[in-house]
Amino acid sequence: MAGEKSEEDTVSEYLGQNPELAQWVDTFRSYCESNKQWVARREFILRNMEAFPTLEHGVPSSSLDRLLSLSMVWANTVFLGCCYPQAVMDKIKEMGDGIVVQDAPVHKTTKDGIQGRGKRSATTEGESDSGGKRAKSSRKSGPLPQAPAEHQPFFNRLYKAVAWKLVSAGGFGPNLDHFEILRSCVESCKETMACVYVPLKDITGLPAGRTQKEGHVCEIRCQTVYIGTGYGRDEAAAKAMASKEALKVFQGRKVTVKICRRRYNGKDVEDLVLLDELPRSQGFPPALSYPFQDEQLEEGSS
Repeated sequence: MAGEKSEEDTVSEYLGQNPELAQWVDTFRSYCESNKQWVARREFILRNMEAFPTLEHGVPSSSLDRLLSLSMVWANTVFLGCCYPQAVMDKIKEMGDGIVVQDAPVHKTTKDGIQGRGKRSATTEGESDSGGKRAKSSRKSGPLPQAPAEHQPFFNRLYKAVAWKLVSAGGFGPNLDHFEILRSCVESCKETMACVYVPLKDITGLPAGRTQKEGHVCEIRCQTVYIGTGYGRDEAAAKAMASKEALKVFQGRKVTVKICRRRYNGKDVEDLVLLDELPRSQGFPPALSYPFQDEQLEEGSS
């Protein structure tokens, strides 16, 4: 209807009336986000700020970290077709309700209600009708072969940022705020981490000897690359341990993004993993999320 404001116009007007908030929120934009992706994720952040009562403008906090992680997870489902544990999918579906993303990508593995509402183009429909079966049979699940090389420059920058941060903190040690160090370094490189939490009792394929069922598991990713997993009595403790494990990767002479085999939902998958140059004596913890469109897994679960 003529004269009606779009949701984007409403958000822009609100930010125009609150310049300090606008400047602060813009610091959360990731280096690789397009304007369309950032506008959508920014709306998600603004809509859900009130759900985190301890969040204060301009002040780093666990509530802010939680909101930003959920915003990245939501954006990954909308624009990349990522899959996460059902509890996480339900949470971001609720938080993203009402956000309209025009011409949002259509992903087979994206859960109903998560994806922003948009019309599919005629070109996409035609491709689906005429070549869908051929593309489906030839597409390989997991990250593309060139993905490690595409992500490597960012993690080279992050490696330098972490190295300098640890030097200023007196070196790596148990008494550091590992999450804060990692978060500040990632944000200095214009990116945001995504943290996924799952109750320990819901995890299958845990390392041998880990029999307790109380507590939580946290998985940390950046640019869809897996960097660490941690176990703890609650989400905060799990996040702290995952951050500590992630920082250990940066203790060597370099870090490298590689495609590695991991377990996800009881299946072997290829995942993007950040590694140091040291040989590993054991495999990786099972993945809590799989940020790649994966038709093979979807078919296997149906």
